[in-house]
Amino acid sequence: MDDWVIWLILAVVLGVAEIFTLTTALGLLGGAALFASLAALIGLPVPLQLIVFAGSLAAGVVVIRPIAKRHLRPPPPGRRFGVQALVGKTAYVTSEVTGRDGRIKIGGEEWSARAYDETLVIPAGAAVDVIEIEGATALVYPRE
Repeated sequence: MDDWVIWLILAVVLGVAEIFTLTTALGLLGGAALFASLAALIGLPVPLQLIVFAGSLAAGVVVIRPIAKRHLRPPPPGRRFGVQALVGKTAYVTSEVTGRDGRIKIGGEEWSARAYDETLVIPAGAAVDVIEIEGATALVYPRE
């Protein structure tokens, strides 16, 4: 069996194992084995194939592993994203807000809104605080 086939089989086995473990380590080894397979395919001797394997593995550890770790790490506690990041922001009423409907502008985006207190009527142009997001509707309360 040719050297490049052995390297290729090793790369596939490590790639499949990476899918099940999600550690990035086996993926880096599989990628390095793939580069070694290419080196064997062009006819480099085994010692140079091992150097290609080690070099590509080192490059992967230096370049790819920090990126992968950053994406696998959960966001810091207290850091909100998506619509939850809008809670607590100041918005401006563009169309009168009642307990049933209305429109506000939050950071350049227009949202449907309802008054947090259903008895309130908030006139257009007033500043409000976003108390909660329900679906695509912001529940707001007038700023004091």
